[in-house]
Amino acid sequence: MTTASLQDVSKIFPEHVAVDHISLDISDGEFVVLVGPSGCGKSTTLRMVAGLEQATSGNILIDGMRVNEVSPRDRDVAMVFQNYALYPHLSVYENLAYALRRRRVPRPEIDERVKQAAKSIHLEELLKRRPAQLSGGQRQRVALGRAIVRQPKLFLMDEPLSNLDAKLRGQTRSEITRLQRELGVTTLYVTHDQTEAMTMGSKIVVMNEGRIQQIATPRILYDNPANTFVAQFMGTPAMNLLTCNVDKGAADLTLLGAGIRITFEKKYSTNLRTASSSGKIIVGFRPEDVTIANNESSSDISGTVLVVEDLGHESLVLIQNNDSKFTVRLSPENGAQVRPGEVISFCIDRSRLRYFDQTTGGAIASIGG
Repeated sequence: MTTASLQDVSKIFPEHVAVDHISLDISDGEFVVLVGPSGCGKSTTLRMVAGLEQATSGNILIDGMRVNEVSPRDRDVAMVFQNYALYPHLSVYENLAYALRRRRVPRPEIDERVKQAAKSIHLEELLKRRPAQLSGGQRQRVALGRAIVRQPKLFLMDEPLSNLDAKLRGQTRSEITRLQRELGVTTLYVTHDQTEAMTMGSKIVVMNEGRIQQIATPRILYDNPANTFVAQFMGTPAMNLLTCNVDKGAADLTLLGAGIRITFEKKYSTNLRTASSSGKIIVGFRPEDVTIANNESSSDISGTVLVVEDLGHESLVLIQNNDSKFTVRLSPENGAQVRPGEVISFCIDRSRLRYFDQTTGGAIASIGG
């Protein structure tokens, strides 16, 4: 049973604060993904857990024991890097066995563990080859195997798929997820790719500018983002965000410059008036929460079609609404009927609307509809 915990951890470099007072608990067997843009502090966080960076303040615990001053080799963690870091002069077998030999593991046990690891990642036929004779996906599997044979308490993975092409990324992503589930090893995984995060993690930690923005399951992050950063970072395409005026005389939201009018029942008017001291509110909705209106009088929002992307199974349509743009996701049939330059009216699913403070960007409790 392996758990890990970061308690109010910071990392300050001379020129900037890389990680700013973050706290995170990782349960036994959990697959936790750190995701965020470049420079958000996710890799620095991973390196502090590994012992490759020293935390400026706070506590890092593995199985309840503080490990801030424990050397990397004594933390019993295995790290998989973005670059494969294989020994080019050694065979796949020897690469897998290297760490075990350094630890003076008996030869019969080394052989058994190497062959077990090779089988789990489908490398049995490649054990005699050298890295130069392998594809990028095969090399990454060797790097994974080298972590597996050590049987560590904790897997740490730093963007291991970023050097692979799109097809190999998808295949290897599934392979890592399967292996982690079968092995049950507690895993902390870093990526800038929100698709990887959403499909792999049982818990996702969204970071920006050294701080944690939200910790939640993929579904909660998608449906109920904590702020506008999470709303736009998680999801492809991103959540649409439109700034609206709160009409003091009615329960309407009106986009600056017109073009949107979403009317609520009177019982929600108090919520609307008090939602933002500035008199403005940010309304969010996902591209799939929009349908083409039967007539203009029943619509919530309208705009001019700029681009139609036909993806086969769906169409993504970019709409210009005065000074704002938003994206809608349509079925292939509806998408085929839409042409650039047309003015289209849409209805928005009221139950799927999300609201954010215009000043802070933080989520506002559901207003209703």
